[in-house]
Amino acid sequence: MKNISSVLLISALAFNQSCTTMKQTDIQQEIPAPDPSLSSNPFMKKSKLQYEAPEFDKIKNEHFKPAFEYGLKQHEAEIIKIANNPASPTFENTIVALEKSGEVLRRAQIVFSNLTSANTNPTLQALDEEYAPIFAAHSDKLYLNENLYKRIQSIKEDGLDSESKRLVQYYKQNFEIAGANLSAADKEKLKQLNQELASLSTQYSNKLLEARKQGGVFFSDAKELDGLSADEIAAAASDAKTAGQPGKYLLALQNTTQQPLLQNLKNRATREKLFKASWTRAEKGDANDTRSTIEQLAKLRLKKAQILGKKNFAEWKLQDQMAKTPEAATKLMNQIATPAVETAGREAKDIQDLIDQQKGGFKVEPWDWNFYAEQVRKAKFDLDESQIKPYFEITTVLEKGVFFAAEKFYGLTFKKRTDLPVYHPDVVTYEVFDHDGKSIAIYYLDFYTRDSKNGGAWMSNFVEQSYLLGTKPVIVNCYNYQKPAPGKPSLISYDDVSTIFHEFGHSIHGMFASQKYPSLSGTNVPRDFVEFPSQINEHWALDPVVLKNYAVHYETKQPIPQALVDKIKKASTFNQGYMTTELVSAAELDMDWHTVSNDSQFIPVLDFEKQSLASHGFNLATVPPRYHTPYFAHIWGGGYSAGYYAYLWSETLDNDAWEWISKNGGLTRENGDRFRKYILSVGNSVDLNQAFRDFTGHDPDIKPLLRNRGFIK
Repeated sequence: MKNISSVLLISALAFNQSCTTMKQTDIQQEIPAPDPSLSSNPFMKKSKLQYEAPEFDKIKNEHFKPAFEYGLKQHEAEIIKIANNPASPTFENTIVALEKSGEVLRRAQIVFSNLTSANTNPTLQALDEEYAPIFAAHSDKLYLNENLYKRIQSIKEDGLDSESKRLVQYYKQNFEIAGANLSAADKEKLKQLNQELASLSTQYSNKLLEARKQGGVFFSDAKELDGLSADEIAAAASDAKTAGQPGKYLLALQNTTQQPLLQNLKNRATREKLFKASWTRAEKGDANDTRSTIEQLAKLRLKKAQILGKKNFAEWKLQDQMAKTPEAATKLMNQIATPAVETAGREAKDIQDLIDQQKGGFKVEPWDWNFYAEQVRKAKFDLDESQIKPYFEITTVLEKGVFFAAEKFYGLTFKKRTDLPVYHPDVVTYEVFDHDGKSIAIYYLDFYTRDSKNGGAWMSNFVEQSYLLGTKPVIVNCYNYQKPAPGKPSLISYDDVSTIFHEFGHSIHGMFASQKYPSLSGTNVPRDFVEFPSQINEHWALDPVVLKNYAVHYETKQPIPQALVDKIKKASTFNQGYMTTELVSAAELDMDWHTVSNDSQFIPVLDFEKQSLASHGFNLATVPPRYHTPYFAHIWGGGYSAGYYAYLWSETLDNDAWEWISKNGGLTRENGDRFRKYILSVGNSVDLNQAFRDFTGHDPDIKPLLRNRGFIK
């Protein structure tokens, strides 16, 4: 996923946080000079590292608060100066001035946001909770400033280039969505609401991080882990020792409902214990129980939407997305849900038949699905995950697979860097070069799970591309793979391989940014478009040329046999009913939470979820949603509220565009250059529906998605 920061970044225009009106008495406020005591603070000036990459060797916990304090004062003074400028409003003295404002705050916040996601600690967590409402209040200084809004409204687009016109329209829309047209009384209500929402969202994220950490399962006997490899068992023993329980084995939780190890664990009691630990991690009635926080968030989001003149939160949130309305998003989801559930039902029968053949004597449960699905796959396609993993060593997948595909399609090359400081020893760094040999980006990778990292996988920027600011992209991809025991290879599943290709697709989108203005640059696009480039990139994982280059046995160094490749491809639609149902059920659940239009419709979290799933026909108890409401971090703490459908919307674009690429030669530089020109390099500087039409020659069609998932011929 693309990490949508909860902090205020002018370049990202986080307009969902609220605002207050500036007083005329502030008109003469001067931009404050920094205190001399801040001279050693690394956020007070541009980093001297290449492309202004963060100076992690200098950045300490104690640097954030002083940088926030000065940055807030500086940015507030800049906003006041712009809003109350006695000169007539122009594009340069208003819009461009806003794009350049908040430099110190931007630098500190973007690093802080990434660290609180990837390598947090109690000090940063406390700061996060302290400053979430402060940043929300600070956003008031921008979006509900009446003078500033009037200046923006009065700016004429005549004579501006196309990107500048787009930026004016973008600002106008964001101010209006944020409530610039509200009465003074409603602005004050909105201000209070957004501060509360910011606090609650941060509290939710901190609770969930601790719930995941505490939710891992300890086992006393290695026999309970029968089915795992020796290396996986050794890693579990190492993790238990680190957690203060030497002699035991720890299976840590990942972000999703299903846990990757479930497909290999032979002991049914162990599977059940691990699954239930995952499902109940945040609903134990303890300090990490997220349910009351969620209920408060949902009610306050509805209240906010109603103040803003909308009947529900989703209607407000989707105004600037490709879908535009909840109805359009729901229509797409329903088109996918019906065939997905029907297919999952047939898959469930296959699994139950296998259990019965083995005289299991039980009905399939969620913790059984992946274990027996793997056996069904082996029986149907003669494909065993344990056969595949030895060919997928993580660094080889990255360098010989992901990077190789980028070289063939786009002409990119990569050079490992060991001279740039990193925020954790596991992080590795590369410099990225374009087809002409020019350096274009710095790229960080953070592969392994740890207690200080949020679950899931994502891409973020440390520095965003902007010709106006003279910056090039500095990007990070974060994952949560199990770190191998010392000296052992990190072998991953094919699903994990797809995730690496996916997240790198976000990074490519950021690396190819070519915009003047940071607000429109790179991945600063609607959520239901941002997943499109990442999903396209997944397809290269199975391209014959790419696969042969990276799928090499970690011991024998022999390439993956063609017979095994054929099996992987034949099995590509296997279990798609299950995987699609768990995804679309989560998306429908998200939309239901955010299309409530009356407080009386809110009921306790678990009851609401049960009612939602039943209403959409998700009646297979063996196929739970990919995210259970209490740990649905995307929508309660990650910026995807009323937006989880975006994966399916983007996948519709992806599969349609992939058919075009496949029919026009596949992995060619010509196709790569075309995709770069029309999709990857335009940011949000053009109409993205038109950008899709420019690339494919037609409007999006859902049929390629349904074909790719095996739902239609």
